[in-house]
Amino acid sequence: MAAPSPLVVKTVVVADDTEFVRDRFRSAIEHAGHRAVTASNRAELLTVLARNTPPIDLIVLDLRLAQGRGVELLHAIRQHVAERPIVVFSGTIASAGEVKELARLGVSGYLNEYTGAQHIVPALAPHLFPDGQNRRSSPRVGLGVSISYRVNNMIATGLSLNISTGGLAVRTTNPLDVGAIVRIRFRLPKGSHEIEADARVAWTDRRVGMGFEFTRIDKSDQGLVEAYVSAHFFSNRKA
Repeated sequence: MAAPSPLVVKTVVVADDTEFVRDRFRSAIEHAGHRAVTASNRAELLTVLARNTPPIDLIVLDLRLAQGRGVELLHAIRQHVAERPIVVFSGTIASAGEVKELARLGVSGYLNEYTGAQHIVPALAPHLFPDGQNRRSSPRVGLGVSISYRVNNMIATGLSLNISTGGLAVRTTNPLDVGAIVRIRFRLPKGSHEIEADARVAWTDRRVGMGFEFTRIDKSDQGLVEAYVSAHFFSNRKA
């Protein structure tokens, strides 16, 4: 395995009108060694983006800052930062139709703003380190189950951090190299059997762990994963 690369500090903007949410995300991001800048309304957010000091790497966004005009807010953001990844709080999405427009404007992922503190940075890591091919733009939900993975003749176990329809993240201080091919096995909560899948390592961060992208999974098991994500993703929606 190659020598671990130096830890890189990223800057994340967290824009939400709820102080509790801003503080939770800021605390988790800073605890992982990154910078967090917060904004409580549209004007503060656009001021932060215009300043861009230090350079912004990721925007985590509450669409309700725009008072029902989320798409308009995205257009305004893109005038300041054309290519930076944006993760939207799922509970602030107004409709399924809005999701399509958000994707067109480059929204790279969705996250429940009330997700467990331990799952915040693992969910953001693929967007902070986008060199991996899979940033799992599909929704993530927290998942803490035992997972085993085999690479060549080595077998290891760990605790999953979150799951999406395209893969899952695992906490470890000794991640595999990006691109490593593994065989993984895990059981969903209340699942009747263990799911097995082939996967590749899509991203790594020594402060968080690594992300597996499914490359081959049984169709019925894929359906179970999709049902689990769908059932848990849009809980705790904002009023």
